[in-house]
Amino acid sequence: MSKYLDLELLEIHNLLKNGKITPTDLVLEAFERVEEKKELNCFVTLDKEGALQRAKELEKEEIKGITYGIPIAIKDNIITKNLRTTASSKMLENFIPIYDADVVRKVKEAQMIVIGKTNMDEFAMGSSTQTSYFGPTKNPWNQNLVPGGSSGGSATVVSSRIVPLALGTDTGGSIRQPSSFCGIVGLKPTYGRVSRYGVIAFASSLDQVGPMTRTVYENAVVLNSICGKSDLDLTSVETKEDFTRLIGKDIHGMKLAIPKFYISDAIDSEIRENLQKVVSFLEKQGCTISYVDIDYIEQAVTLYQIIAMGEASSNLARYDGIRYGYRYENPKDMNDLYVKSRRFGFGDEVKRRIMVGSYLLSGENATTYYNKALEIRNEMKNSFQNVFREYDLIIGPTATTKAYSLGKDLDDAVKSFMDDILTIPVNMAGLPGMNLPIGFSNDHLPIGMQIIGNHFEEAKIYQLASFIEKELHLNLNPNEGDTNV
Repeated sequence: MSKYLDLELLEIHNLLKNGKITPTDLVLEAFERVEEKKELNCFVTLDKEGALQRAKELEKEEIKGITYGIPIAIKDNIITKNLRTTASSKMLENFIPIYDADVVRKVKEAQMIVIGKTNMDEFAMGSSTQTSYFGPTKNPWNQNLVPGGSSGGSATVVSSRIVPLALGTDTGGSIRQPSSFCGIVGLKPTYGRVSRYGVIAFASSLDQVGPMTRTVYENAVVLNSICGKSDLDLTSVETKEDFTRLIGKDIHGMKLAIPKFYISDAIDSEIRENLQKVVSFLEKQGCTISYVDIDYIEQAVTLYQIIAMGEASSNLARYDGIRYGYRYENPKDMNDLYVKSRRFGFGDEVKRRIMVGSYLLSGENATTYYNKALEIRNEMKNSFQNVFREYDLIIGPTATTKAYSLGKDLDDAVKSFMDDILTIPVNMAGLPGMNLPIGFSNDHLPIGMQIIGNHFEEAKIYQLASFIEKELHLNLNPNEGDTNV
């Protein structure tokens, strides 16, 4: 089997530009790798025929940029025209969309080739990719472990080197946490940076699409392609900048903050040790690092549970067995159709969140819980802004633990929220946040660091991340024996 997809994006681009390989070569190699790694269960739907057809079309087109001909995987809650989109749920098991999400349209305009849809927690509700109707995805570093979630399929396809690029969504950490568990670079952009049109909604005030890649540079390249204002998403904003522009720049003089909450005893000791090594390195490079308090950050999970579940109950009301999606056969009456379609169409985790969300929005509860949560969320956002008045970036661990065993605490209704305890505050404040691999545990599992920026300062995140990445020079290919070069 060829190894073109193991090369960095620039190397692949040069081979394509010089005519030494074609997009078809890359697509065929990607599907060879899909077959080789099928036990990981990272795809729900594949599109080999469509990908090969697109590759042939591209071979007749002028090369527009570095992403020309590159295979990419799309999380299965992002709408793809004429390609099954299920959100990993029985409810949408046979749903074939008639249009592309804005990000998919942009991916195609950038001449990338969609090869399939990746497995995920059902309707993005989970942190381990174990709530999928199509079965769990396995971690490429150890197949007895979870890859994280809800974008676990996207993290796995990039980490296992099936394809170099993928898109995920992040509502409370669903890009960054699996990126940490799988040893890849994953960015949740500023809320509004990327259009949400065509993304199956979980919590509309929190959802955001982002790139998942092998390196910092490749991540910035994908963000260049997918961001921008859309008339179809009124929360989106215009973007006219190159996110690669600060990569390679010196970081001397940067002021960095670490929330005290992010270094508590709740964080695995190996994660704290790896973070401290990075902190020591950054101080030697002339960075100033201080420990800070952020108001209400310890309440972020509670706020998330109220806001996200309330919004989920509203967004998922459309799946009623009438318009599209799973429909219970032979109901006794209309009410039975509604009840049975939702009972059998949704998995347990989704039903649990819908029921709690419906309670939170019922009558006076909306004022007592939801509206109050929004007020506290705004206070937390203001506290983050106070930090950014003095500091360039915030850093800390991405997750409290390394990847854990498949099946562990699967029936624990709280665990999936606690997995995201360090990532949720970023969504609450609408900030950009990245997972950057910074090392390995004693049992050779990836450990990630989170870099958080002020609104619309992704380029600054890439600047710091690329500097650390270059220094560490980690071998993050799980297909190879050694974990360090």
